[in-house]
Amino acid sequence: MEIGIDSFVAAVPDALTGASLSPQDRLAHLLDEIKLADEVGLNVFGIGEHHRAEFLDSAPETLLAAAAAVTRRIRLTSAVTVLSAHDPVRVFQQFATIDLISRGRVEMVVGRGSFSEAFPLFGLAFKDYDALFAEKLDLLLKLRENSQVHWAGRFRPQLDGQPVYPRPLQEKLPIWLGAGGTPESFVRAGQLGLPLMVAIIGGQPHRFRPLIDLYRQAGEEAGHQSESLRVGIHALGYVADTDQQAADEFFPGYARSFTEIGKERGWAPVTRSHYEAVRGANGAMLVSEPERVVEKVLAFDEALGGISRLTFQMSIASLPHANRMRAIELLGTKVAPIARAIIQRESLVS
Repeated sequence: MEIGIDSFVAAVPDALTGASLSPQDRLAHLLDEIKLADEVGLNVFGIGEHHRAEFLDSAPETLLAAAAAVTRRIRLTSAVTVLSAHDPVRVFQQFATIDLISRGRVEMVVGRGSFSEAFPLFGLAFKDYDALFAEKLDLLLKLRENSQVHWAGRFRPQLDGQPVYPRPLQEKLPIWLGAGGTPESFVRAGQLGLPLMVAIIGGQPHRFRPLIDLYRQAGEEAGHQSESLRVGIHALGYVADTDQQAADEFFPGYARSFTEIGKERGWAPVTRSHYEAVRGANGAMLVSEPERVVEKVLAFDEALGGISRLTFQMSIASLPHANRMRAIELLGTKVAPIARAIIQRESLVS
């Protein structure tokens, strides 16, 4: 199993100290975190895309390019690229360029996004939410296969064989499909034979098993090999030296963020009891000390029928930089190697 981190580069006051960072300092910290993740052996670091005041990730390609220049091994990905709002030609060119800078370490997760701001910002109608994504995904996949494409659609001028350069170093640039909870998204990923990245940020992970089974069934019925139908999970997570420390440090920022989002979506304010339930043995949150986080990683793997990647989203809690750095260290030196060894041993036995 690959283990890594996703960041939305939150730019709100520190939830523990109340201190505010300048945008330039926050981005400097981000690069420090990615470099450390590389050094401690994590597999992947993802950067999201949002167009809101509380995040600094509106241009993830630029951030990934900067990360590519200062890392050596870690794979770099979007988390997610809001493909509905962008030109697939430019998206492909940007990621192909980052792939060259990183010497073949870039990936992208494409999705429709969990917020709506990108649509009016780029002159698009939110009612075309799914049609935009389906059409642009079709073009992006064709560009991945060939430098010259003949293509026509509703939302972008047609292509009549104009060459699209540069080409990436990797023969086939990895493209994952990001999904929330709609069966259609899972079926689409399976039919296309794309690896699937599922956001599980609440409730109980096992509730997603039927959707993941649907993805695998759709992929197999479309003739794709089972090894190509990879499943990744994006989850809220944080590691500290003790369980109590992790719980107490992560809660304030998590509660603030999800209470604010809840005002837009009609959710109730976050309470400590709700938080502890989601942090518990059967919940979707991986917030604890290393041994307990390993147990949760293994529980995710079992509940979902085997997963290929698990990424921890901790930036939503607006923790101090030192806390995030310590969490990355623990994740890379304690959680990841133990979890990988157990999963590998169990796979050999089975």
